[in-house]
Amino acid sequence: MNEADKKRVTKAVLKASEEWKSAFNRGDAGGAADQYEEGSVMTAMPFGIFIGKKSIQAFWTNIISQGFKDVKYMNTKLEVVSKEAAVVSASWEMNNAYGIITKELWILQEDGSAKLRVDDFEIVGAK
Repeated sequence: MNEADKKRVTKAVLKASEEWKSAFNRGDAGGAADQYEEGSVMTAMPFGIFIGKKSIQAFWTNIISQGFKDVKYMNTKLEVVSKEAAVVSASWEMNNAYGIITKELWILQEDGSAKLRVDDFEIVGAK
């Protein structure tokens, strides 16, 4: 893997991550779910495991309907692990909760965009 590969993956992942946060913050669960691959797996502790885009969208619809918004990432770490993948970890907070992202596995798609294949995070507390 060369520097050009790393830059390409990094750029795609940062763009997709921003698109996810923007969709969530405007209350668009469908837009947030669009950042996942069809067969992706999301582990949202303490809520459980959600498999597939439809299940993930239902989770985000429920969270947004409860008034959760204004998500921000802090201490973000992005590691390019191959020519087509990167792992993101971070701390996060929003208007009424905070937690950690232990693993977002972003995979480059044929069109050059990145989508989430694995999303593992935890709600640590309420605000």
